Amino acid sequence: MNLLEVQNQLNQAGIEGWLLYDFQGTNPIARKLLGIKGQLITRRWFYWIPRTGNPLAFCHKIEQQAFSSLGVSVDTFRSWQEMVSGLKRHLSGSQTIAMEYSPFCAIPYVSKVDAGTIELIKSLGKEVVSSANLVQYFEARWSTQQFQMHQEASRRLMKILLDTLEGIRQALQTNESISEYSVQQKMLARYQEHRLTTSSPPIVAVNQNSANPHYEPSREGSAPIRPGDFLLVDFWAKLDEKNSVYADYTWVANLGESIPEPIQNIWEIVRGARDAATDYVKAHYLKTLNLQGWQVDAVSRDYITQRGYGEFFVHRTGHNIGEEDHGNGANMDSLETKDARLLIPNTCFSIEPGIYLKDFGIRSEVNVYLDREESVVTGDPIQSEVLKIF
Repeated sequence: MNLLEVQNQLNQAGIEGWLLYDFQGTNPIARKLLGIKGQLITRRWFYWIPRTGNPLAFCHKIEQQAFSSLGVSVDTFRSWQEMVSGLKRHLSGSQTIAMEYSPFCAIPYVSKVDAGTIELIKSLGKEVVSSANLVQYFEARWSTQQFQMHQEASRRLMKILLDTLEGIRQALQTNESISEYSVQQKMLARYQEHRLTTSSPPIVAVNQNSANPHYEPSREGSAPIRPGDFLLVDFWAKLDEKNSVYADYTWVANLGESIPEPIQNIWEIVRGARDAATDYVKAHYLKTLNLQGWQVDAVSRDYITQRGYGEFFVHRTGHNIGEEDHGNGANMDSLETKDARLLIPNTCFSIEPGIYLKDFGIRSEVNVYLDREESVVTGDPIQSEVLKIF
C-alpha cells in the first residue's frame, strides 16, 4: 500500500486512522495488505496508519524482527499492560479509527477482528468504524496486467469446458461409462495442462444434484452421466502465476436431442435475471456515484420473484473475484447480507442467479469487470441457450 494513497482515502472518508490487527492469522486481510508471509509471529500485533504522519508497527518484543522489513518504526511491548498503554499513547489525538470490523457483522467477509479487541480500542475512548471500503480499495482492485491474466484464464477455461462437453458427447455415443467424478477429474487434469490452478475442484452435477448449489462429486458417491440427463458445470481457476486472479463461470446442458419444457422455462427465467443484472450495471455504472452491491442483487432477485420462483433463489447474485475466487470486494447481495459497498473501478464480480427445484437446478454465471469507462462482461462465449449434447 502506498502511504500517501492510504492517507488520501482516510481523508476522503473522514477517518483519522487505520489500525490493522492480527493474532495468529485471524486477520488474513491485514497480513496480505502488509505483505507479511512466512514469518514466525505467534503474538498479537498492530500496524497503525494515521491520517497524517508516519505509520508504526506495534508488536511483542520477541517478534519485532518480523516487521523490520516494512520500513517503518517498530515499537514493542512485553506485557498486556504495556500493550494497552502503548495503544493509548500511539492512538492519542485520533478519535475515529478503522478496523476490519462490520457493525452487527453486516459484512462478515471483512469482520476479522474479534469483539474483545474492538472493546479494548473502544475502552480507550475511540470510535471504531468499518474498514470495508478501504479493504476493497487497496485489496480488491486489479492492475491492467491482472485483468489481462483474467481474460487469459477465461480463454483457457472456456476451451476446457467445450472440450469436456465434446468428451461427454463422444462417451455417450460410444456407451462409455462416465460419472460426475470422472469428468471432474479430467477437467482438473486439463487445468494442469493449461497451467491453471484452483482452490477447489469444479462442480459437475446431473439431475437432482444440480439442485445443490455447492454439490461436490466424490469418488464413491458420484452419479453416472447418462443420455437424457441434465448437466450443470461450475468451473473456476486462475493462471498458475504470481498475482493472478480468478475467472469463474457456470454452464448448463441437456444430454439429449430435445430440452424438456420445465428445464427450458427455468433457463429462460435464470438467463433473464442474469441479463437484467448485467444490463443494470451497464446502465448505472459511472452514471451514479453510489451504485452498491445489494442493488444489483435486488434486480436479479426481483426478476425471479416476479415470475414466481423467488423462494427457490437461495443465495446471493454474485461475489467479488480477486486473487481468491471469493475476494474481499463488494458482493452482489441483498439476501445473505445487505452489501452497501460501492462498486468501484478495477474490480470484478460474478453475476450468477439460480433457481433450485426438486429434480434439477439451473444457474448461469458470468463475470463483470469494471474499468474506468464501462462494465465488461467477460468469458467468451456467453451462454445464450441450454446446450444440447447427444
